[in-house]
Amino acid sequence: MIALHFAAQLGAFLFVPAYDIGAREFYLYILLFPHMLMSICTGIAYAICRFRPRLSFHALSVCGTIISTGIIHLNGDIRIISAAMLLPVIASAIFFRLDVTWFTAGLQAVALLLLYGTDSWFRQFLNPFDLIAIPLFLLVGTLVTVVIIQNGRGIVENLELTTLDKQELMVENVLITAKAKTDALTGLYNHMSFHEFYDRAIDFGSQGHLFHLALLDIDHFKAVNDKFGHRTGDLVLARVAQVIREAIEPTDIAARYGGEEFAILLFEKSFERAYALMESIRERLAELQHEELQRKAVTISIGLRSFSRFDTKETMFEAADNLLYQAKRAGRNRTMAAVSAKGSG
Repeated sequence: MIALHFAAQLGAFLFVPAYDIGAREFYLYILLFPHMLMSICTGIAYAICRFRPRLSFHALSVCGTIISTGIIHLNGDIRIISAAMLLPVIASAIFFRLDVTWFTAGLQAVALLLLYGTDSWFRQFLNPFDLIAIPLFLLVGTLVTVVIIQNGRGIVENLELTTLDKQELMVENVLITAKAKTDALTGLYNHMSFHEFYDRAIDFGSQGHLFHLALLDIDHFKAVNDKFGHRTGDLVLARVAQVIREAIEPTDIAARYGGEEFAILLFEKSFERAYALMESIRERLAELQHEELQRKAVTISIGLRSFSRFDTKETMFEAADNLLYQAKRAGRNRTMAAVSAKGSG
């Protein structure tokens, strides 16, 4: 607005012959000083908006009022120029706050009264009709702005409700998807999800990246169910899953493969590190006492296999499964690995 008004004033002075004012008076009192004042006011309002955002609405309203009043003062001979008072009111609608709009409208009314009482140049171009029409014009413009805000609020509320409904639907879909991918008892991925990740891991390995497959089986788990009941067996399964979940890294994938058997895909680590991680899980479970088992621990046997470029999905899984049964035949509570065939008991 300041730039447009500056250009309009300068153009009128340069190209309208009837502009009866001296160059010095025009450049100083019509062009330079008023526009400097408007620009300073805008700079102050910008600083308030940036450093005191809670006062931004009022700062912009006051700044808009000063600018509109200045424009009216400089163009008092143009009867319609009083409509500039509506610009700050209309601009306040973008905040969707009725209190800001009423505050801005009140400022315009005060500014109009001050102009009429102190500016003889502005006053001489007003007739009795203008004294009635201008306040009514300002009032009607304010009421229209209020209606726009109220309707806009209704649209925004409907949009928010629609957005919330969509968000709730998305959350429900995520929860349903999560339930479909996880085992309800252990919270680990289920058999189906494991194979999806395993397929991706094979693709990952075929591109030259190393990963490892570990199969874990709880030793003598059938005896636990037979002696202490299936509910106790479920508690043991959940605790084993918890130990696995706490031990693995965010890049790893753990799943309950079936019954008392678990499968883990290990990424972004060397064979030695993967082996040490499996051993830490095994040792932690060997030390964990279960109240339901008369303070006895359960042990696990583990088969660990690293991917090689000759592996397929089937051959790698079969190799890990064979290693698991080697650990079982070797006395259980140990890790058998494809590379070093190390074990401990």
